[in-house]
Amino acid sequence: MADETYFGGIEGGGTHSKAVILSKDGKIVGRSEGLGTNHWLVGMATCLERVNEMVEKAKIDAGIDITLPLTSLGLSLSGLDQKQQEDEAIQTMKTKYPNCSINFDTCVDTVGAIYTAFESGGVVLIAGTGSNCQLLNPNGETYHCGGWGHLLGDEGSAYWIAHKAIKTVFDADDGLVSPPFDATYIRKAMYDFFKIKDQYGLLEHAYKSFEKSKFALFCKRIADGANNDNDPLCKHIFELAGRDLGSHVKALTPRIDKSLIDRSGGLQILCVGSVWKSWELLKSGFIETLQGNDQTPVIKSFTLYRLKESCAVGAAVLGAKVINHKIDINYNQTIEVLFSL
Repeated sequence: MADETYFGGIEGGGTHSKAVILSKDGKIVGRSEGLGTNHWLVGMATCLERVNEMVEKAKIDAGIDITLPLTSLGLSLSGLDQKQQEDEAIQTMKTKYPNCSINFDTCVDTVGAIYTAFESGGVVLIAGTGSNCQLLNPNGETYHCGGWGHLLGDEGSAYWIAHKAIKTVFDADDGLVSPPFDATYIRKAMYDFFKIKDQYGLLEHAYKSFEKSKFALFCKRIADGANNDNDPLCKHIFELAGRDLGSHVKALTPRIDKSLIDRSGGLQILCVGSVWKSWELLKSGFIETLQGNDQTPVIKSFTLYRLKESCAVGAAVLGAKVINHKIDINYNQTIEVLFSL
């Protein structure tokens, strides 16, 4: 390839990551995938080693010499949201991997997602294994709500839904709290999923062999109960999750730039994560939280979008900004409408 101007982007998650390389006119010329790059989980050294490996693989996919540094590389990594760690990451990449890229930019994964979807700001609401909400105003200011993990947050996430369902069964069987609907379906689903015979069997999974991602997978059983078995308790839990996700956006409304609310289609909200596959179950709780019960709803109008492209694209856009290069993105190819009100 004759042109030696390339812009790279990394979408770094806790379990898997993606890389893209864009030409200067915004076309994706190379892709690759790799392991998780959350430095809190794997350490900074391993995180950046995996970043470099993905960039090399993407260069090969693009037909670029792996010794040719990219013009810029945007790192949009989960857990990378403090300046000290951002500076450490950039310095390490420059010294240890000089052939990776000439320039670097770093941001947390939510910001990369927003730049993949919107040109002038918006909100990203993550509801996957965990949950998080980030606002990007047109002037570049960012604010967040949530993102504190399963011990301090994750409301509305797959983990939260699974935990809520399990706790409801435990409370019902203990006589501590009566569930609003019969818990038979969830109790049986819990026993089947974790392969246990009674409540005590769950203690191994909850403590000694705890895996957040495995707990989160139980969320699908709750979704199946709501969709296929019309179970009222499963539906109720998803409605509560919708309320919590709506509350994340509601909490940020005082900081949202008026131009984002007044634009055509209202506030743009990017929905990321597997929980959004159950939007119809979340819908009533989410809308009621944002619209309220009075004549002055918090958000009068909004449009929910979902991604069709990797957040690595937004990371590449951010990386290019370091050298004042604007990459034009066709947003019709990166997002699609999930719901509009």
